[in-house]
Amino acid sequence: MKILSSSLITCLLCILNVGIANAQSTYPNRTIQTIMPLQAGSGVDILFRPIAQKMSETLGQAVTIENIPGGAGLIGTAKVAQSPAEGYALGAFNDSILTMLPNLYKKIDYDPVQSFAPISELAAITFVLVANPAFPGNTAADLVRIAKEKPGKIDYASGGNGSPQHIGMEIFRQYTGAPIVHIPYRGAAAAVTDVMAGQVPVMISALSVVLPHIRAGKLKVLGVASKTRSPLLPNTPTIDESVKGYEFSTWGALLAPKGTPPAVIDKLNESLAIALKDPKLREQLIAQGFEFVPLGSDHLKNMIAQGLVKMKKVIKDGGIQPD
Repeated sequence: MKILSSSLITCLLCILNVGIANAQSTYPNRTIQTIMPLQAGSGVDILFRPIAQKMSETLGQAVTIENIPGGAGLIGTAKVAQSPAEGYALGAFNDSILTMLPNLYKKIDYDPVQSFAPISELAAITFVLVANPAFPGNTAADLVRIAKEKPGKIDYASGGNGSPQHIGMEIFRQYTGAPIVHIPYRGAAAAVTDVMAGQVPVMISALSVVLPHIRAGKLKVLGVASKTRSPLLPNTPTIDESVKGYEFSTWGALLAPKGTPPAVIDKLNESLAIALKDPKLREQLIAQGFEFVPLGSDHLKNMIAQGLVKMKKVIKDGGIQPD
């Protein structure tokens, strides 16, 4: 009986393993839902929508997007972490979700390392320092000079405490010593609107979000935050050209719940790589201010680890508190 029971258990395990292997080999066989804990029209939203469409074509199943921006992004992110690890619930996050918020809040319902299986970084997001057209300065150095001439009188807008816009300007403040004052909004879109209206003079923003307003003359650029000039603004200097050493960008990434089978992660990575090789998609992303990066799980793991360390210092030194 013991031998029979052992043989039966072995047989059942073999059947179970074959079933799992077959399920993975036929992945995906239904719609893949991507949760984005960010507003529609945010940098990652603009980035991932055309990528999702291309991945749908490659995978043979729809890759849908659901925006859940509440609670500074914590609600949607926790939902991804708590989803079944089958490859049908993914998360499209920015680095704020993975490196800034975990350092900002004492308790959150996910761990940026332990709760997720990294799939890949999607792209780097170019940021620009923008101002209302009436602002008297034209460069980042001008902003520093004006702020020091009028300490505590020059405000900057952001999408909220701990948002990428806040962090980018806090790094600028720490680096330059410019006594600028943070005005948090509930979302980057509202912040951009008030800078255009002249309620707040400056902010730093994803280029993809503000490019139409720059082209319409509703905002002017004081500097590009990347290492090199943007091909979309070839005559606009980098911030580094007037404030030596400053650099800032963010990134978007695709992750799955922890425990998602490696074969599924590989399939998603393969689909993403194929999508990002498409010439039309590449042209579209470049035209919206995105920069291509190394793909794959290992690169994303390193980006998360490095970002957690860097953001811990920025947030601590700036005394940044959640809303």
